[in-house]
Amino acid sequence: MTTRRDTHAPRRSARAPRHRSGAPPSPGGAPLRLTARGAVLCIVLASLVSALAATAVGHSAVNGAAFAAACVLAALTVRSSDLLALSVSPPLAYFCGALAAECLLTLGGDNFVRGVAVGLGARLAEAAPWLFGGTALLLVITVLRGLARNVRELGDELNGRRRRRPRRGPS
Repeated sequence: MTTRRDTHAPRRSARAPRHRSGAPPSPGGAPLRLTARGAVLCIVLASLVSALAATAVGHSAVNGAAFAAACVLAALTVRSSDLLALSVSPPLAYFCGALAAECLLTLGGDNFVRGVAVGLGARLAEAAPWLFGGTALLLVITVLRGLARNVRELGDELNGRRRRRPRRGPS
């Protein structure tokens, strides 16, 4: 005698699939959201590629403008819970990308360490206004997106307080 095991299995409804949070997916698709790590990686990669491109075309403004654009894009696409982690990272992310670019550009030279040090110093000096501007833009955008809330939550967590619940209007 053959029995069917799937007769007692729960049946799925014909409703649309739901997201992990339980909410149905939006019709236009969810906006792209990056983690802080992903956003910082995008800034590093943009800095690396733009440093190589700036050397190839001979214009240092290419490097700085790409960094500023990557900062704005990262600030707009990062998850709101990761705003604090992103807000402190752009200068270090640029340094890592520029260091990698200088290492690639100096390969095969006479004195590798000296070439990287001189090239990196010159690149940082040329890009300083762009670094300040890109970081300032990122900070303005993250403040508008809720950076203060992240700072409050971190303070509450460090002081051992319970998480604050959002205030609700009169019902």
